[in-house]
Amino acid sequence: MAVNRVPVLKRCRSLGLDPMYLGIDKKSTRQLKRANRKVSEYGLQLKEKQKAKFIYGVLEKPFHNYYLKAVRMSGATGENLMVMLESRLDNVIYRLGFARTRREARQIVDHRHVLVNGKIVNIPSYLVKAGDEIEIKERAKSSERYKQILEVTGGRLVPAWLDVDQENLKGTVRELPTREAIDVPVDEMLIVELYSK
Repeated sequence: MAVNRVPVLKRCRSLGLDPMYLGIDKKSTRQLKRANRKVSEYGLQLKEKQKAKFIYGVLEKPFHNYYLKAVRMSGATGENLMVMLESRLDNVIYRLGFARTRREARQIVDHRHVLVNGKIVNIPSYLVKAGDEIEIKERAKSSERYKQILEVTGGRLVPAWLDVDQENLKGTVRELPTREAIDVPVDEMLIVELYSK
């Protein structure tokens, strides 16, 4: 499996992204040593795509597959793409506050700690639906790891499209998110323009 080993803060700097969107509290004081060149239209579109891929931790091929699926759905392609990325299981675990970062959420799902509607799901890209019950399985709930995670994520704001019970490590997907409810700084229209060339 391909793994991106570029340091997170370095990648955030190059994409002009605040590390807070990844759940990371650090700030980089370094500046980019780049001449102020004019960026082409293609460069802007590519940067937006790279930003979305980096935030959600998706590689090129699955990302392109999400785009193709979004084209086939009714409605605006860009909004469909963002809603699909936001409703991935690893992202929902992160949004519920059961993980500090999306990478940690992905690991939690991989390690079979997550139940969706009472069944173990270990696929981070699993797309949740409205009404799905998501919880951390009983054996994992008592571990020290989740106590530490809840200390860090306790004050984090949970989106309106999710209901969460942090004491019991349970959550419910009320409805699929709308584009307005997704606070990710990505201009999805540029991604659509890039792929539709």
